[in-house]
Amino acid sequence: MTDATVSAPEPGHRLKPLTPAMLRELSVRSDLKGALRSLCHYAMVVLIGSLIWKVSSSHGVLWALPLMAIQGYLVAFLFMALHETAHKTAFRSRGLNLAVGYLSAFIIGQPYEYYCLFHWDHHRYTQDPEKDPELIVGVKPKSETQIALAYSGLLQVAGRLRLMLGHAVTGKVTVPWIPENKRAIIVTEARVYALVYVLLFALSLWFSSTLLLEVWIVPLIIGQFFLRPYLLAEHTGCERTRSAFQNTRTTYTAAIVKWIAWNMPYHVEHHAYPSIPFHALPKLNGIVDDEIVYRGRGYIQTTRETWAWFRRQLEGGPAKAA
Repeated sequence: MTDATVSAPEPGHRLKPLTPAMLRELSVRSDLKGALRSLCHYAMVVLIGSLIWKVSSSHGVLWALPLMAIQGYLVAFLFMALHETAHKTAFRSRGLNLAVGYLSAFIIGQPYEYYCLFHWDHHRYTQDPEKDPELIVGVKPKSETQIALAYSGLLQVAGRLRLMLGHAVTGKVTVPWIPENKRAIIVTEARVYALVYVLLFALSLWFSSTLLLEVWIVPLIIGQFFLRPYLLAEHTGCERTRSAFQNTRTTYTAAIVKWIAWNMPYHVEHHAYPSIPFHALPKLNGIVDDEIVYRGRGYIQTTRETWAWFRRQLEGGPAKAA
């Protein structure tokens, strides 16, 4: 998967281009910065997971629920490690990108090779309702209840697990963003994932252990309530054009949120220059900030705006931006 594409602006839209020297400087990848971010993220997952197990064992699972919510945020946002390694920009080393990518993908139930191809087409066809995979598989709510379900993320998780099991059981891949020559890889990957999940489930039953349920599965489900509104903020209500400065939203938020999300709240910047790694996005924001059209002011406010956009679609209102 190549990631050197720069978003093309719409005719008449002025784009402040980076000079070749600036692009080269910002595109430098770092094993050290990637290792620090991923090790810290995983260390927090292990630490909170250990606390959950200790509290649950000593006082009961109900006392561990607040910790499970924190763990959910951390585990669900391993999606960001998957995303960055799919672009091969988390590390300079391809091997490290693959190692962290495969591990993160397995934990969140999103097969790595499948996601790379899915995400590549998302970048190629952002906001194209007929070609952008995120729009094709995205929930299209027809009621307030369905909007709420979309923001829970539960339908999305169920859908991707069902798709993975379908690939594993049938051996067939029919989604258009997977080319013919990659379909065997996707089937093999799905079967390996399914086999390991079944093995872990069997071991948990054998040892009568709820460890994985309490530190992984339940937190991952809880975490979708944080992750899905974040993901819906990236493009919902933005224009359907070819320009990343018009079809994507950057959300200005707290430093801790940007850290856990691997700087992906700078999402216009990422879509405009996907070859630039996560650690350089704040600097890129300083260069192109005045070009950004859709600017979220924190995720609570932005979620209100995207929810209102979905409601307007239910009411048959104009498809203007949130």
